[in-house]
Amino acid sequence: MDSHSFEIAVAEPVERHKTYKVGVRRKTRQVNVGGIKVGGDAPISVQTMTKTKTDDIPGTVGQIRAAAEAGCDIVRVTVNDKEAAESMAEIVRQSPIPIVADIHFNHIFALKAIDANVAKVRLNPGNIGSKDRIRQVLTAAKAKNIPIRIGVNSGSLEEDILEKHGYPTAEALYESAMRHVGICDEFNFNDIVISVKSTDVKLMIEAYRLVAERTDIPLHLGVTEAGTTRVGTIKSAVGIGTLLAEGIGDTIRVSLTDDPVKEVEVGKEILRSLSLASRNIELIACPTCGRLEIDLFKVMAQLEEKLAGVKKPVKIAVLGCVVNGPGEASEADIGIAAGKGVGILYRKGEMVKRIKEDEIVATVLEEVEKFQPE
Repeated sequence: MDSHSFEIAVAEPVERHKTYKVGVRRKTRQVNVGGIKVGGDAPISVQTMTKTKTDDIPGTVGQIRAAAEAGCDIVRVTVNDKEAAESMAEIVRQSPIPIVADIHFNHIFALKAIDANVAKVRLNPGNIGSKDRIRQVLTAAKAKNIPIRIGVNSGSLEEDILEKHGYPTAEALYESAMRHVGICDEFNFNDIVISVKSTDVKLMIEAYRLVAERTDIPLHLGVTEAGTTRVGTIKSAVGIGTLLAEGIGDTIRVSLTDDPVKEVEVGKEILRSLSLASRNIELIACPTCGRLEIDLFKVMAQLEEKLAGVKKPVKIAVLGCVVNGPGEASEADIGIAAGKGVGILYRKGEMVKRIKEDEIVATVLEEVEKFQPE
């Protein structure tokens, strides 16, 4: 081999996960969560979890109502003590959306939640003790057609599974989930949803792919303990969004160290970004640069405030310069291309009129009021 010769190292073939086209959903069985269908051809639902003490019934119901107003479909409530269990019936009675009881280890709390007519129970059957206890819970849930979510978390895997795999892996999460599915199968209980969450986005994606490849069970997507609003939003968008783009996922929950309403807002936006949910107001603005010729920050702040409660499916674009502005504004339902203190109003791609900078907010609000979705 002369000095100009070289060898090419060829990597070993890598076994790849099954891929899905965007918009082509994985086929699953379907469960009914208090009237909200999960799986099959049902729309992808958005969930959150209350952050109040459950026995604070007014506070808990208040959070649920606020989340529902923001677009939440299903809400989870912790049932972690006797007082919480005794509060569930009244919370269910007052809630405008289906309630999921979050249970860990205690089969009595699960039975009380089922008696309270919750819509679903989040429970790992293998964690509640003897087979008789498991039988009691699954029998009670089956009698009321209440599904169960098997929720596996990389931070709380069984000791024998951790010892076998060495550390949390996608296979370890899958094995844990299927252990609990197997217990349900023993009792002929098939009305289940699975989650295999992790704080590690890559691990979470790999684990959900495994479950998706090997079962037809609906999947609840989430990055657990995602963190503060900024970091948690990014991690959730990457993890949940990647899977949804592959056709994997039937219901989602964004976990943030923030108000449940914020979790719902981020979840809805993830769905909208992939055209998996109808949108309400969608505000688009340029990122701004040295070409900016209006006070775009002020304009957008005013529009966000004044349009916060509007539920129309309308796309609004406000661009602050003449370079990209006309083209992008014309692609929106209502668009403004601005420059040097003035703006051009576009309506569904058609130029309508010129307006002054101080008329932009009022003009957009007027256009929204007149807007009729197709």
